Amino acid sequence: MAIELTKETFIEKVFDYEKNTEWKFSGELPAVVDFWAPWCAPCRMVAPIIEELSEEMKGKIDFYKVNTDNEQELSAVFGIRSIPSLLFIPKEGQPMMAAGALPKNELQRIINDNLLNVKAN
Repeated sequence: MAIELTKETFIEKVFDYEKNTEWKFSGELPAVVDFWAPWCAPCRMVAPIIEELSEEMKGKIDFYKVNTDNEQELSAVFGIRSIPSLLFIPKEGQPMMAAGALPKNELQRIINDNLLNVKAN
């Protein structure tokens, strides 16, 4: 199940943007952060896909959710202009952002290619 993050838990589990100017991931596993809001219809379409993937990839990828209405500072730090926006965070290296309601197979491809380094045949 995707874990809801506040600014405090984001700083603890993902990235302390108050102390670091350079990206430094704090997590144990690669992660996906879903920036969403309750009023956003495309966000509601992506939510069950995120939940399915969090179960299917348990122990390989951590899934987090950030409510942009409640966590406006986090949204500003990451320049969120449209939602849903997904932040894909590899264990090593720079994260990448994707905006829009992506289908499950596309999310799986991005996760496999960029976070798990598993290339499809």
